[in-house]
Amino acid sequence: MNGVWYFDLVSPFAYLALGEIEALSLQVPIALRPVLFGAMLNHWGQLGPAEIAPKRVQTSRICVWKARENGIAFRFPPAHPFNPLVLLRLLTALDGRPDAVRALFDLIWRDGRDPQSPETLRLARERLGIADFDAVIETSDAKAKLRLATQAAVAAGVFGVPTLALGGQLFWGTDAMPMARAYLANPLLFEDEEMRRVEALPTGVDRRR
Repeated sequence: MNGVWYFDLVSPFAYLALGEIEALSLQVPIALRPVLFGAMLNHWGQLGPAEIAPKRVQTSRICVWKARENGIAFRFPPAHPFNPLVLLRLLTALDGRPDAVRALFDLIWRDGRDPQSPETLRLARERLGIADFDAVIETSDAKAKLRLATQAAVAAGVFGVPTLALGGQLFWGTDAMPMARAYLANPLLFEDEEMRRVEALPTGVDRRR
């Protein structure tokens, strides 16, 4: 069973889940797939957590709390959300190379650096050993590849980040990681009567939009 981990650098939850993904990849091969969270929100007609003022505060607090509870070094960058596009294209050009994914997540969410600042980009070039990000992006056609990867993720039912795809099942968010591990241990996890019932449960009311 192989896996795909869909992520966007803009997501603090993706950073908080990265260590678990790295550990899980020792059991099963997991491809790290950059996608555009903003494009997903547009497709599904959702607002991001940071776009709802009270939810923004709660989300930020829960991230800080989760990091402390799990002993993960964590610091919000100077402003959030931010534009991750260039760095996502770079990671796409590098085919989601695990060391590059870790390096960029650490710069932004461990060290709390502004991902768009010249100093952060200088450090990123230094740590990745890449002198010219733009050249790597252009020669690999990463702009189109990132767009296509996002479209493919949406087509597969991905609506948020991070999402782990395993054996045709999707596990969204850090809270779903224990369930993903349980599924790996028991691929019939979703085959019992109640799991099947909730999968096909009808809606009782449709809210007017």
